[in-house]
Amino acid sequence: QVRLVESGGGLVQPGGSLRLSCAVSGNIFSLRYMGWYRQAPGNQRELVADMTTDDNTGYADSAKGRFTISRDNDKNTVYLQMNSLKPEDTAVYYCHAVHLLGYLYWGQGTQVTVSS
Repeated sequence: QVRLVESGGGLVQPGGSLRLSCAVSGNIFSLRYMGWYRQAPGNQRELVADMTTDDNTGYADSAKGRFTISRDNDKNTVYLQMNSLKPEDTAVYYCHAVHLLGYLYWGQGTQVTVSS
């Protein structure tokens, strides 16, 4: 059983930075895919950034050049470093993982609000 717990959200001014963390309970090496998604009110959940077990990464166009996904296997944690934040980045950010056997996992989400 894998559990994902996000943290690091909050209120930040435009142009600021936040680092989101996704703590994985269970074996992080059992996950073949991990990603960060977000959902703003009235919008569908959308991919922000993702990473495969061989460390290939991908980013939404809106995140390229500003956000970085990374993983610390020793800490069983996946991060999303977000720089140059914009009001349109305001959303609930979710951690998502896919097990080697195909099971899907989601965290509970963490709120990010970008506002002056």
